[in-house]
Amino acid sequence: MKSIKSVALGLLAAASLLCLLPATAAAQEEQGMSAEQFVKSLDFHTGPIAVPAAKAHFNLGDEFQYLEKADARRVLEDMWGNPPDDSVLGLIVPRSPGLLEDGSWAVVVTYSDDGYVSDGDAKDIDYSELLETMQTSIREANPERVKAGYGSLDLIGWAVPPRYDADSKKLYWARELAFNNEPAHSLNYDIRVLGRYGYLSLNAVSAMSDLSAVRTGMDRLLPMTEFNEGARYADHNASTDKVAAYGVATLIGGGLAAKAGLFAKVGLLLAKFWKLLLIGVIALGAGVRKLFSGKREGGTVR
Repeated sequence: MKSIKSVALGLLAAASLLCLLPATAAAQEEQGMSAEQFVKSLDFHTGPIAVPAAKAHFNLGDEFQYLEKADARRVLEDMWGNPPDDSVLGLIVPRSPGLLEDGSWAVVVTYSDDGYVSDGDAKDIDYSELLETMQTSIREANPERVKAGYGSLDLIGWAVPPRYDADSKKLYWARELAFNNEPAHSLNYDIRVLGRYGYLSLNAVSAMSDLSAVRTGMDRLLPMTEFNEGARYADHNASTDKVAAYGVATLIGGGLAAKAGLFAKVGLLLAKFWKLLLIGVIALGAGVRKLFSGKREGGTVR
């Protein structure tokens, strides 16, 4: 098998970077709805949640609420100022803290139909070596990134070391990130649930200071997420099903961009951050999928 280093260096990956850009008074007037009114207009769901596009479902406990695609995009795009992204399937939000409260966080739900991801490499991954490779790649790309006007990015380390549960076919990890040498670091917490036709992504977005709450919440959310019967990993048919061109190592190593050119495609100029969030997104030859999350400070939303 190829070394983890060679696998990681072969990735084509992109990071979704975000920042808070406060709304101007004129923009606030045009948007015309207070943040409180906006949140009250959202249609929250709990309990059993179907995600047809992923052939999956959530069995949410009382501590979580779910926003379907339309409302999820309203929050991401209208409330938090992200560009349109049709790949978003939903948003999982803790009941407490709420969207407008301090320490709030959310989980963006997406799905990749790249095919069955073999977990044959999972037991052989050297996570320390993978981390070092990712850190080196990111650090070496910083001069290009800064020259292009996108600021510096540093992977500090694992906020939560990667773990793959071979029985449930669920993978999770968290990274601590620093932008432009800012003292306040960012948290990127990821869950991947492997299925027959692809994998479900749950990306928690928050500040590093919220790690404890996010980790507890993600641990509770993990068993609430399942593929439907017939679309489970165990339902794989080797003679008919498409197989992804990568394994578990790529799912972890492919979440951060190494070249400034990828940021240019995204087109986001990093500025001074208030509450910085990041969602790692893999782009394997199909282009860069964009997803940013940056909360607006007060004001109104569309």
